[in-house]
Amino acid sequence: MYQNHKVIDVHGHMSTPPHFRGHLGGMVSLNTPNRKLDISDELLENAQKAHLKGMDERKIDVQLIGPRPVAMWHWTRPFLQAAICRVTNDLIARIVKLHPDRFVGMAQLPQSASLDTKNCAAELERCVKELGFVGAYVNPDPGGKREAPGMHDTYWHPLYAKAQELDVPLMVHPSTSYDPRIEVIPHNYQMNNYIEEFIAMHLLQHSNVFELFPRLKIVICHCGGALNRFIPTDHHIAQKDFSKNLFYDCCAYDDVFLEASIKQRGVDQMMFGTEFPGSGGAVREDGRPSDDVLPTVDKLGFLSTEDKVKIFNKNALKVFTKLKV
Repeated sequence: MYQNHKVIDVHGHMSTPPHFRGHLGGMVSLNTPNRKLDISDELLENAQKAHLKGMDERKIDVQLIGPRPVAMWHWTRPFLQAAICRVTNDLIARIVKLHPDRFVGMAQLPQSASLDTKNCAAELERCVKELGFVGAYVNPDPGGKREAPGMHDTYWHPLYAKAQELDVPLMVHPSTSYDPRIEVIPHNYQMNNYIEEFIAMHLLQHSNVFELFPRLKIVICHCGGALNRFIPTDHHIAQKDFSKNLFYDCCAYDDVFLEASIKQRGVDQMMFGTEFPGSGGAVREDGRPSDDVLPTVDKLGFLSTEDKVKIFNKNALKVFTKLKV
């Protein structure tokens, strides 16, 4: 809790026993989309123990959990991806059912660089209406080769229309990259994250997407990927009002970057996000894990108490309208 408000983390990933990743690998390597997942509630619950303990240590009351982006496997053939997506979402729903007071579901979508997003609409609707999810992850480069159209393109319109109809946000979170220029960099998917997020932000800001879909809400992870280095009146900075459409999470582990991001994006556009469990395993100088973000935000002197309450709680409730905590 923060100032008697629940701390809502909009950027969490599912915890599973190793059987699950093995199951997905078997689906792909054996070309068996109908392979039955065999994970008991006991195994699934055991995988949540460390997750819940970590949430408590990071003072997270409620977490929106989605797929592990590096395991979304959007590069697989569409018929396999549809099966991978469905089994992933069903397992997220089971995790939420085990701890409905702590977890809320975010969907994986059956994206493919070779298809437009019409095929994503039905799964998004299923996840929202049948599984009770409050939004979905979107990979701006599903094939990992920068071949899919940018997020301003009509390629995305079927998904935008369905998300607007259902009143659920789409969260931009890239995944694996097959760009040979960065293949020598360990964990290069992290570099792909901020490259693709920053590109997505500018494509959305410089297009007519929010004119065509005025009630569409998009959340870009990791503070939008990168900072703008020009003043707001520069010719390539879009001079539009995105206050009702474009939002960010504050999942950044460098204190200086996080402070600058909140100042640049604006308090009303920022929500609390940790990406726990995920990439935040490094240890800070004070001994905290890097994904223990709440104390970092709390100590930012330019933020008022009300600003912090917005970031930790109110903004998430404003953006994720189906979220009830």
